[in-house]
Amino acid sequence: MGGELDEERLAQAFRDRREGSLDAAYARHAPAILGFLSRAVRDRGSAEDVLQEVFTDAWRRADRFDPGRASLATWLMVIARSRAVDHLRRRVPEPRDTSIPGAHEEPEDPGASTDALIGQWRFAALVSTLSEDEARVLRMRFHLGLSQSEIAEQTGMPIGTVKTRMTRALTRLRSLLDEEAGA
Repeated sequence: MGGELDEERLAQAFRDRREGSLDAAYARHAPAILGFLSRAVRDRGSAEDVLQEVFTDAWRRADRFDPGRASLATWLMVIARSRAVDHLRRRVPEPRDTSIPGAHEEPEDPGASTDALIGQWRFAALVSTLSEDEARVLRMRFHLGLSQSEIAEQTGMPIGTVKTRMTRALTRLRSLLDEEAGA
């Protein structure tokens, strides 16, 4: 597809199966989805195979995609989560040494860890829509665990600026979440 498409136009083009839209969607979203799948299935080769399943399935079902309900990225991640869980459930379980305490316990539900990863991915996608200054403050606060005073100290920003940017960023995130929930 000629030129860079905004996300809404790409989503509609994908839904309509327009020429080049699959390639554009893959170029834009495959890296993030592959990162998610690599962590979810814990094997790069398997993740690449599952990634192909995700885009094949999405293209086959493109007419069912509703841009009014979710973004293309979110829809693709839902498919990726489903395919990752399917992959994990299909795997032949590794033999366990029953002499090791806890070895006989059932492994955790593969869907639980993938849900956590989707939550992290979704948050990262929302944060990426903020200004760089706002995103940086949030990352320092929530990923690095720094207080607002520590952020001000490390960045050289006045504490009031840190607080304003954090408040503005959190308000914008709430608005984005509300828009997504209302769609």
